[in-house]
Amino acid sequence: MHRELRNEAGEALTALVLELFRVNNLLLAWGDRLVAPLGLTSARWQVLGAVVAAAHPQPVAWLARDLGASRQNVQRIVNDLAQEGLVTFAPNPHHKRAQLVVLTDKGAAAAASALGLYDPQVNALAKGLSPGEIAAANRLLAVLKARLTAPV
Repeated sequence: MHRELRNEAGEALTALVLELFRVNNLLLAWGDRLVAPLGLTSARWQVLGAVVAAAHPQPVAWLARDLGASRQNVQRIVNDLAQEGLVTFAPNPHHKRAQLVVLTDKGAAAAASALGLYDPQVNALAKGLSPGEIAAANRLLAVLKARLTAPV
């Protein structure tokens, strides 16, 4: 079977993808250590953050879409957050079965505490990086995300 060789850009992108995999794993471990004192994990913190960031309560499927995650995985995490009292469910006037995920006061406090731990740590991580360098990396990731999510 004949395989086309990667061009120079394909080779560079492959190196970036492999580095992103490594960095993703490191970020998840970093996040786990950061929010462990709050009884959170990176996954729970990420979903809680999506609930906080939403302009209004959303169903799990919408949260999953915003996170680029599977609905089933986000549902499992939302159920865990509900069990901890960080979110609750409310009826959805637009869909009988897809309840809305609502942040509780306890969840808002946990999210605020997580940000209190995060802010000084992210500032330390950013030391020596210019906002322009970070913005360029963000633009590249946005292009890759758009291409990966575009209809085939």
